[in-house]
Amino acid sequence: MRTRFQPDRGLAGRMVLTTFLLGLLYVAFTVALFALLKSAVLAVVIAAALLFAQYWFSDRIALYAMHGRIVTPEEAPQLHGAIDRLCALADMPKPAVAVADVDLPNAFATGRSPSKAVVCVTTGILRRLDGEELEGVLAHELSHVAHRDVAVMTIASFLGVLAGLITRFGLFAGYSGALGGGRRTDDDGDNLALVVMAVVAVSAVVYGVSFLLTRALSRYRELAADRAGALLTGQPSALASALTKITGEIATIPRRDLREAQAFNAFFFAPALAPGASLSSLFATHPPLEQRLTQLAGISRQLGKEG
Repeated sequence: MRTRFQPDRGLAGRMVLTTFLLGLLYVAFTVALFALLKSAVLAVVIAAALLFAQYWFSDRIALYAMHGRIVTPEEAPQLHGAIDRLCALADMPKPAVAVADVDLPNAFATGRSPSKAVVCVTTGILRRLDGEELEGVLAHELSHVAHRDVAVMTIASFLGVLAGLITRFGLFAGYSGALGGGRRTDDDGDNLALVVMAVVAVSAVVYGVSFLLTRALSRYRELAADRAGALLTGQPSALASALTKITGEIATIPRRDLREAQAFNAFFFAPALAPGASLSSLFATHPPLEQRLTQLAGISRQLGKEG
């Protein structure tokens, strides 16, 4: 889909490389599995079905989990007006608009394609941001829609889901004797144990590597969406202000509510981390706040020179 969101070739190159590595890892994993375990087909079929369901129903699943509902222009005129302006500016179709009645200040985009996309904001973010800050956040989310980030991340996460299923399948097969039929000798039992151990070990390694690559891809897409959104509105300072405000406000949200929301960090505009939480940058779904603010400051200087 062609839009007026400006591309970022550096970040795009890193995302392509990460996706390529995930694909390469998937091929190697498949070859290793079929060399070790001929009956891995069942797990592949199950994983493919889960991937399809996640991809096809991602908008409904996310809205249901976050207690979001689609709102009409009459119910949320200012929100619809902001999205109308941004979509016209970006030359892209307007997604469905939803509001989640939760105090956590955040926003997310979901849906398998731009024509099936939903942009959802929480009542918490509507109460806390002014008009320019909210438009900065919405431009960020619309960038995700325009670049099909939800579909990309769903497909990229498939390998991790598959590896996890294969690990469980291998353990179950080993315990139940599903890898072979009839009576077994001691040698058969030893061989079976070795196969199961090999499958579990390979799956665990692949799961770990794919997890790190997927998280890296998630961080790249957040930086790309920040940049595209800031360039679209021409107000990177408003997006920086929204980021700073939301991050500070999240620290005041009860820990229980944050723990419940953390499963959706990959979707959110800003991660829902409990106060004092510390995660390695390798495991984070979002780049550090300082890195995002530094990039936005650079865009602000760039726009100042061009102006």
